[in-house]
Amino acid sequence: MSTAPVLTRSQLLRLGVALSFCATLPMRAAAQTQEAKRMNTRPIPATREALPVVGCGTWIGFDVPPASAEYQRLPGVLDALFAAGGTVLDSSPMYGRSEAVTGDLLAASHRRARAFLATKVWTPGHDAGIAQMEQSFERLRTDRIDLMQVHNLLDWRIHLKTLRGWKDQGRVRYIGVTHYTASAYAEVEAVLRAEKLDFLQINYSLDQREAAQRLLPLAAERGVAVVVNLPFGGGGLLRQLRDKPLPGWAAEIGCTSWAQVLLKFVLSHPAVTCTIPGTSRPEHMADNAAAGSGSFPDAAFWLRHEASLRP
Repeated sequence: MSTAPVLTRSQLLRLGVALSFCATLPMRAAAQTQEAKRMNTRPIPATREALPVVGCGTWIGFDVPPASAEYQRLPGVLDALFAAGGTVLDSSPMYGRSEAVTGDLLAASHRRARAFLATKVWTPGHDAGIAQMEQSFERLRTDRIDLMQVHNLLDWRIHLKTLRGWKDQGRVRYIGVTHYTASAYAEVEAVLRAEKLDFLQINYSLDQREAAQRLLPLAAERGVAVVVNLPFGGGGLLRQLRDKPLPGWAAEIGCTSWAQVLLKFVLSHPAVTCTIPGTSRPEHMADNAAAGSGSFPDAAFWLRHEASLRP
């Protein structure tokens, strides 16, 4: 008749610790996997504040009536953005209902504190500019806007003067200018050289690379953060690539869609701080956000695969 071994108290304690550790292994592995997929951040040069590299633009997608089916999808867009570690929501008074919809969604979900809110002033004149920006505060339901930008350089001298005062007062945290077309790059460059700015928002994509010639290097030299709009070239490039098989090398850089490839290209430029592809669909937001994790290839990588990037 055999006798079971008797464990001492210290052996029992060690066994309990070991079993507890083993029980947590699946959770630890899941946490590490989630952490590995967490979105990268890059420092805003003016303050070194970390900014997640993929945000969400609200043009068109957020300009929808509150009772519409399109509106009902938008809380899921914010869920996907925040779940991936993103924070940046970019809007403008020229985007119709987008500012108000953004403010309503954040208020309803009590997540204003999680968002980096960027919007713009887009009107001529000192008083008109102040009135429009005050309206943006109301629509976004906030008493402080993270980034206020002069949209398309419209009356930028007047508005930047106002914004510097508001920045000193703490009403806005950062100021900048925007544009979206290469025909304006000479003026954008002149403003970058003449003014002290925190941010430049500009178009840059695989099929619209002109900003990389002078503006992106100048922004880096001047310590200006860069937000890239139109990373899909206005959407035309993505539509052209949609039916083309994803190249085998996409897996090497952690991409499972053409959208991720195009965003990785934009984020591979060292001067780029963040990109803001617009969407109104949660699944597209999640797909876009995934491009912000992992590493970003160097210029030589993209040069090697140039041919397979053509539609």
